Amino acid sequence: QVQVVESGGGLVQPGESLRLSCTASGSIFSPYTMDWYRQAPGKERELVAGGNANYADSVKGRFAIIKLNAKNTVYLQMNNLKPEDTAVYYCLYRTSSTLYWGPGTQVTVSS
Repeated sequence: QVQVVESGGGLVQPGESLRLSCTASGSIFSPYTMDWYRQAPGKERELVAGGNANYADSVKGRFAIIKLNAKNTVYLQMNNLKPEDTAVYYCLYRTSSTLYWGPGTQVTVSS
């Protein structure tokens, strides 16, 4: 089993920055990838930043994924946040045969 935990969410104003963190623990096997997804109210979950440094068009140039492989940790640095970035952000740990989701962390961008 693998436990995935996100943290760092909160309420920020438009234009501000936030850094989310995600750590996986337990039966960690390499190779693995950790991705960031988000789900806004009434919308489907979408990929925001992949472990291979692929980004949704809506966040390119504003978000960056930072990996600390030695600590099974991945960060999502979010700059110039917009109200449309409001969502629950989820971390996904995956290997070729398994998927583990974290419980999510809420990010709200509002003035």
